[in-house]
Amino acid sequence: MNPAASPRRDARRNHERLLAEARVLFAERGIDAPLDELATRAGVGAGTVYRHFPNRDALVRELYDIGVGELRELADGILAAETAWRSVELYVERLAAWLANAPYVPAVMRRMAEIDPGYRPGAEFAEPVDGLVARAQAEGSLRADVTAVDLSVLVDMLGSLGQYGGTYLPYWRRQLAVVLDGLRARPDLTPLPGVGLDFETFHDMSHRKGPRTAGD
Repeated sequence: MNPAASPRRDARRNHERLLAEARVLFAERGIDAPLDELATRAGVGAGTVYRHFPNRDALVRELYDIGVGELRELADGILAAETAWRSVELYVERLAAWLANAPYVPAVMRRMAEIDPGYRPGAEFAEPVDGLVARAQAEGSLRADVTAVDLSVLVDMLGSLGQYGGTYLPYWRRQLAVVLDGLRARPDLTPLPGVGLDFETFHDMSHRKGPRTAGD
């Protein structure tokens, strides 16, 4: 047996435990919650936290990158759906469910915009979602005046239901059904007002959103 294998396994377990507890802690107490509390929740010493994450920014960056990786995994199933409309349904449903179950994500996004404003891996999703929208509209299933950013905003809105906690999660699909019904193409639609937001502006807004101040 390799004598170094066990410490490496322990280190991996500690790393995963810290990430799991950080998700819960940041969801409950915000992104600036004490890292000493993270150590307590994970059952490790404070030194262990800092060996894995030299500072809070390193922890935030890893949580952000994990989130991007999870979105990539979701994308495969969404884009491979049998029809473009089914892709739209899966996009709204699966991403909203992901957000609702991860209420720490908005705070992580905001902090990453401060840590590294030029880091924009989410931009890779803009073209595939634009293509999804174009296919669904060509198919005649998605209303013609909806944009990819409209879908992303609706995902954000549905995902925010996670703020009510796990008790509400069995019920959020009522709102999902309302949203999907509003996205369907049909002859008696009232046109949407104004024009849709461009992706670059939405990306910046979604990474910087927070409580409104008196000057907003």
